[in-house]
Amino acid sequence: MSALIIIFATMALALWLGLQARRGRDMNLEQWTVGGRGFGTLFVFLLMAGEIYTTFTFLGASGFSYGQGAPAFYILCYGSLAYIISYWLLPPVWRYAKAQRLFSQPDFFARKYDSPALGILVALVGIIALIPYLVLQLKGLGIIVSTASYGAIGSSTAIWIGAAVVTIYVMVSGVHGSAWTAVVKDALIVLVVVFLGIYLPLHYYGGLGAMFEAIDAAKPGFLALPAKGQSISWFDSTVLLTALGFFCWPHSFASAYTARDERIFRRNAIILPLYQLILLFVFFVGFAAILKVPGLAGPAIDLSLLRLSTATFPAGVVGIIGAAGVLTAMVPGSMILITAATLLANNIYRAFHRTAEEGHVSRLARLLVPVVALVAVYFTLEGGETIVALLLMGYSFVTQFFPALVCSLMARNPATREGAFAGILAGAATVAAISLTHTTLGTLFPSLPQAVRDLNVGIVALGVNIVVLAAVSAVTQPARQAPRTISPSR
Repeated sequence: MSALIIIFATMALALWLGLQARRGRDMNLEQWTVGGRGFGTLFVFLLMAGEIYTTFTFLGASGFSYGQGAPAFYILCYGSLAYIISYWLLPPVWRYAKAQRLFSQPDFFARKYDSPALGILVALVGIIALIPYLVLQLKGLGIIVSTASYGAIGSSTAIWIGAAVVTIYVMVSGVHGSAWTAVVKDALIVLVVVFLGIYLPLHYYGGLGAMFEAIDAAKPGFLALPAKGQSISWFDSTVLLTALGFFCWPHSFASAYTARDERIFRRNAIILPLYQLILLFVFFVGFAAILKVPGLAGPAIDLSLLRLSTATFPAGVVGIIGAAGVLTAMVPGSMILITAATLLANNIYRAFHRTAEEGHVSRLARLLVPVVALVAVYFTLEGGETIVALLLMGYSFVTQFFPALVCSLMARNPATREGAFAGILAGAATVAAISLTHTTLGTLFPSLPQAVRDLNVGIVALGVNIVVLAAVSAVTQPARQAPRTISPSR
């Protein structure tokens, strides 16, 4: 009972902070979506760090370590690379968004390429990618509350309660609510993760070295990349895919709009790679569980951290762990809800109702929040994929924006609007076809070398995207009077 009290007290605190964040502000579309473009280094840091410390990290990374071993370390690599890329990528994005008063990622592409159709496509692909990411958060929330409450609250009930809490404060306070709850979330999750990562290996094995020796003796080769499947080529291609796509998520992209000035991104790019080191402690928990809670398979591997925690600690400590996990679902979940609702209202509805006033669009975006939440809850209750599988599918979609994004930031954009549209469409269609049929390069082309067959399918789709973008741009460029020149400051 004490664990349940702590978890629900934390949910109540998140709701209170989310509602209080609105005080003294007129929640127009700009305030609701991008915080009036006035967030300083701390809030921008927390919103961007929130993309790493989600239920994907709390449950998915530990579960992936438990179930797959060495391939889990891709999670440590890609965030560090993404933050380095952000040093150069985000300042020009911010400058252009501020000058043009943009609210969403599709706004950026539509304005850069002077193509409303491209904006609609980016919005649709973004929504398709965001739904599994939101499902990931709700799925994790259900697992955390159900396990940490020792089954007193069922997973489905927890999902409904969590979705309702987030929906309420998102509708009222928008991104301000997400920023304030992120403060509590990051402080709590860092303390919990570091404690678990140090204590559990010491408690059960006597130290990290002894733990890895015991795992290697019990499961030889588990701590090395396999020769097939999740091999070195899978590892490298997955790191590349996720690093390039990290800031292509619609909610991550839009979080850059909230900054007060561009220097914030460079400060964060220096600090955030160090913040990645805390992920090691999550891996240590997953590895510690391998020999102590054996037998978890399939989606159940995501339970490894919580199963080991409930077997080790009294209910009060489990409640604190569960509370930290709940916040890792609620904060990114709230950002996803804001972004998905904004895409639907500002980029889909507004595209067909050009005369719609900003106030009307703002009200519609808020009304769409519970609609998006209900859709996500439905898929959460119906789906069975592991948390990592859900995230990688979403990454395969959003990374298709990267080639057109980079081209748009060049002094002389080599891509045409037709090329950008065709490239994103071809890449997303490739991802959809592969995901729906559950195929891989190995099943499609069994005669290819093993290293090629193991490539992440998202990278294959990205290659298709680049080829199509280049070919269509080459064909359509001569039809334009002159290559379009874009000022670096735009």
